[in-house]
Amino acid sequence: MFFSTGILTIHGKGKRDRTVPIPQAVVQELNAQIEVVKKIHDDDLAAGYTDVFLDDRLEKKYPSAAKDFMWFFPQKSLTPVPYKKELRRYHLHETHVQEALYEAVRRAKLTKRVSSHTFRHSFATHLLQANYDIRTIQTLLGHSDVRTTMVYTHCIPSRTVKEAKSPLDF
Repeated sequence: MFFSTGILTIHGKGKRDRTVPIPQAVVQELNAQIEVVKKIHDDDLAAGYTDVFLDDRLEKKYPSAAKDFMWFFPQKSLTPVPYKKELRRYHLHETHVQEALYEAVRRAKLTKRVSSHTFRHSFATHLLQANYDIRTIQTLLGHSDVRTTMVYTHCIPSRTVKEAKSPLDF
């Protein structure tokens, strides 16, 4: 439905987009989340709430975009905009995600420090373990310099000359 390409684009710091493959195992749950949020959005519009918050420049460039369904993780409450006498909905604040992650780590009784950035490191490490080439990983992580990506190679055990195989043995 929404994830037919199998790719998720993430708008990250520095206004640079990054893409990651979506695991097929979670597509059904992601589509269910979209349906829940779509209903919230439709109910908001039907109740007379105006729209969602957008970046000022984006709202000026696309005046009707604020009414479009676009938030995957909406905030639970509506926020008043006094100067416009409107109610609008923000997207979920990053601190809510951080608090949920902290609670999950606590409940799992993990002893290592975990942040949302940990998922980025895990993603890169697992790609290396799956023998993805360093340039592909560099692109997926959005690194402009391959040396930044090379930092992750310390996580993968190196092979010695004695362990090397001839290409004919593959």
